[in-house]
Amino acid sequence: MNRTRHDGPLVVGAGLAGLSAALEAARAGAEVLVLTPEPLLNACSSAWAQGGMAAALTAVDSPELHAKDTEAAGAGLVEPTATRALTDAGRETVEWLAALGAPFDRDADGGFVVSLEAAHSVARVARVGGDGAGRAILSAVVAAVRAEKRITVWEDARLKALLLDADGRVVGAVAARGPGGRLVEITATAVVLATGGAGGLFAATTTPAALKGEGLALAARAGAEILDPEFVQFHPTAIDVGLDPAPLATEALRGEGARLIDGEGRFLLGEAPDADLKARDVVARAVHAARMEGRGAYLDARAAIGEAFPHEFPAVFAACMRSGLDPRISPIPVMAACHYHMGGIAADADGRTTVAGLYAVGECAATGVHGANRLASNSLLEAATFGRRAGRAAALETGGGRPLPVEVTPDLPEAAMSELRTAMTAHAGVVRNEAGLSGLIALIDRLEAQYGSAAALEAARLVVQAALDRRESRGGHYRSDYPQTAAVADHTRVRNVRPAMRPAVLEPAA
Repeated sequence: MNRTRHDGPLVVGAGLAGLSAALEAARAGAEVLVLTPEPLLNACSSAWAQGGMAAALTAVDSPELHAKDTEAAGAGLVEPTATRALTDAGRETVEWLAALGAPFDRDADGGFVVSLEAAHSVARVARVGGDGAGRAILSAVVAAVRAEKRITVWEDARLKALLLDADGRVVGAVAARGPGGRLVEITATAVVLATGGAGGLFAATTTPAALKGEGLALAARAGAEILDPEFVQFHPTAIDVGLDPAPLATEALRGEGARLIDGEGRFLLGEAPDADLKARDVVARAVHAARMEGRGAYLDARAAIGEAFPHEFPAVFAACMRSGLDPRISPIPVMAACHYHMGGIAADADGRTTVAGLYAVGECAATGVHGANRLASNSLLEAATFGRRAGRAAALETGGGRPLPVEVTPDLPEAAMSELRTAMTAHAGVVRNEAGLSGLIALIDRLEAQYGSAAALEAARLVVQAALDRRESRGGHYRSDYPQTAAVADHTRVRNVRPAMRPAVLEPAA
């Protein structure tokens, strides 16, 4: 195994959270190394975000109201202090990104154009080109990163393990580089995990399929506390055209008046104009039920958007047209698909985890601001806001001791991964029950016995076991055998005893 020493923080992941952390750490004077398995702008959920960034930007809004809406959506598990830290920084974060070059839509007076999305009291989602926010925002940040001399980016490196010293501090990572998966041991003063979510564990997902929760699993393996892993958000309007991952029909379409209907044209959630703008878990279950009953589920934007589709929502329009659908004249077939992981590595607003030297930001982290059900478009805000804070904090770290040997486990073969993904969507998806979840645990046990403790299996086990243990329905977690919500909202906290160090197990070259 090759070894390299980096005298500064190591950032793993190049979405909005990771690159925001890298920029702030560099501007604080640190030398930063960023690892990503794909070229910048590829294989991260940030670039795929359509709706935009939620923030209090208008006279009718306030950070207090934004926080109130966030807490209401989170179904009792939102942490108020972290949430106010997030919403108080909303305008500052949007303006920071705008200063980097993010081309937010503006009105005639130069103010930010904002959209209404589900469960928001007022329109507050800053957008770019109707439905192109994620890629446009990230493109501006990527340009700033490439211009920063203190940042080095490896665009061919995938995280395989975290390095610990004798005191249990994270002191670096093992990465696989290049087509042959050559292993490199990197020591660093701190590690910032920005590895994204776990949508790739599910067959029906709107996120890059490469994101399988491996950062979550490796942090748990290093002894970090995992918070609320059972809470997965399923977006109700993934476009159902047989693609993996599924294209997304942004919630802003419903904010503009598009309606959810079944195959006979009946409204899925009632005739009220705002019926389709309930919290995502409610809408996702309605879509799921209509499909399971054979009625089908469709998003009808013909009257609300119509001929304006190509310029108002170009990304959705292009996705539909590539699949032979013209949303100006036909309703869009939709399904509920994995979209965001609310649970993750327990972290504070500065990204600090329960393990010294280890930070977590973005979707792989659980800071308490999403609770049991993320409020729409809060994810990009959290990624940039807390990513920046983590970068500043990580820049001050000075490192630890000599790294101990660590095990590097093999990946799950493609056929086994496909079997797991299909089962996860069927039994840990929109509707769950004891029989399905228990069967999933048995499947994970079998696959682990066959192929070893792959990180994807460990991540799936964290989600499924917590879902099995939570015998209630709350937010994105719905149990058909326990449909009621418990009177007291309790977090799930998973904390492994620090694992014994084992000799390195090297993967053969591909």
